Amino acid sequence: MTPTRAVLLLRISYRTREDETDEPDGESERWSDRWRAEFSKGIGRQEEDGRAHAKRLGWTITKVIPEDDTSAFKRRKIALPDGTTGLRTVRPGFRAALDLLASGECDGLIADDLDRVARDPRDLEDLIDVVESRRPRIPVESVTGSLRLANDADITMARIMCAVANKSSRDTSRRVSRKHEELAAEGKPGGGGFRGYGYDRRNLEVVPEEAKIVREIAARVLGTWHDWTPEQWTAYETHGESLNSIADDLQAREVPTVTGAAWNARSVRSVVTKPRIAGLRAHRGEIAGTAVWPAILDTETWEQVCVRLSERGRHIDITLKRWLTDVLHCSQCGHGLTGKHGNAGEQYWCARNRGGCGKISIKAVPAEEEVERQMLDLLSLPDVLGRLRSIATHEATDAARAELVEDEAQLKQLAGMWARKEISFAEYGEARRIIERRVKESRALLTSAAPRVLRKLLAGDVREGWARLTPADKREVVLTVTAGYEVVPFIVGKPRRFDPDRLRPLDPQA
Repeated sequence: MTPTRAVLLLRISYRTREDETDEPDGESERWSDRWRAEFSKGIGRQEEDGRAHAKRLGWTITKVIPEDDTSAFKRRKIALPDGTTGLRTVRPGFRAALDLLASGECDGLIADDLDRVARDPRDLEDLIDVVESRRPRIPVESVTGSLRLANDADITMARIMCAVANKSSRDTSRRVSRKHEELAAEGKPGGGGFRGYGYDRRNLEVVPEEAKIVREIAARVLGTWHDWTPEQWTAYETHGESLNSIADDLQAREVPTVTGAAWNARSVRSVVTKPRIAGLRAHRGEIAGTAVWPAILDTETWEQVCVRLSERGRHIDITLKRWLTDVLHCSQCGHGLTGKHGNAGEQYWCARNRGGCGKISIKAVPAEEEVERQMLDLLSLPDVLGRLRSIATHEATDAARAELVEDEAQLKQLAGMWARKEISFAEYGEARRIIERRVKESRALLTSAAPRVLRKLLAGDVREGWARLTPADKREVVLTVTAGYEVVPFIVGKPRRFDPDRLRPLDPQA
């Protein structure tokens, strides 16, 4: 069988930083952007080679899935389908490829090499389950010839090579970790990444101009800086100056950062709280001992700064502000978007640290204003308003609750059957989709029947009620009457400003 709807899987993992002290002060996103630009060429080469190999085989590629900055070896603790937790690789792209093959939307898989597809035996076994779920087997090929699953011999060889690749990754991780432990014990720099602010490229010699700025920031935080105006002394002497105020002043004075990025509260905090400026060597978040480089701040002053900033953090308001978090979803990978503050202002972003792809973002305030407008227009319709009021006071939800409990129990039972290999991955996927659709419907009914937020909103004028809602209640209302929104990329040719057409309501049955 020659595939006519093959999927091309691409993957690359950027160089990792084993030691946090190698990370540029408060500018990890900028650091990642630099590596992303460099390593994106590798993804391009993989795609070029994969398409050329597909042409030689006579395959037709209809879907390309890039796993950018994704490790096939490192595992994270996640919630499993049966409700327990376990260590698994987090690879949305790989899982999407398996779903395409299991559903029949794609009929073949091609990749650059076996280790681009799997370095964890569990991932390989999931692929094997999908491949063997059809007769004849779903074709799988690689450019290097290291991955074929056409027969039992190919599968055995793939398992052996995956185990070897996994062992290689473990060996590398162990050696790198041991080397960093040795460097930390000796008080030497870890190497890699940008230089630390205040020190030269080797992180061994003090840069006088930057050291002066470090001492200035520390004094302004502690309330002991001598260059304040009398008015500033009155405002800052007791509690010190805010990080935002310091960042704005440094930016106005055009004081350069290590990478040239703008100063912000996060980078100012990072500059004066890293142990290295006190002549201390840190490893994995712990002080390992005295460093070989000179200190910029004495230990006592550094500790006072850390305590002062820690005390400020206790008074931070952590209540929900960005109320469209997980209401907006990425159109590229399906993950919920989360609120973030960056140099471009408040945004919703498909965060990489939550398993997202990092490719979709949208300005927060305009998006919230647009969703609020749509919600108020919808809730002002008489039939919608009447239906919601009826649901909010209706007591006949016991059946929905009972069905939800039964379906959730069935999902756990189904996951157990898959784990024990009593059913194939394709059977598991099909059954799970059917049950999850019922679960979504039951949860939507129960959510819409939540009396607290709906009664608060529907008590009198809807617009006045909306204005009284907290951000968390607004989020609950949106999820009560919609399935959320999908955020699509910018339309080519249109100005890159806020475009309400990028917000597309999700299908509640999807």
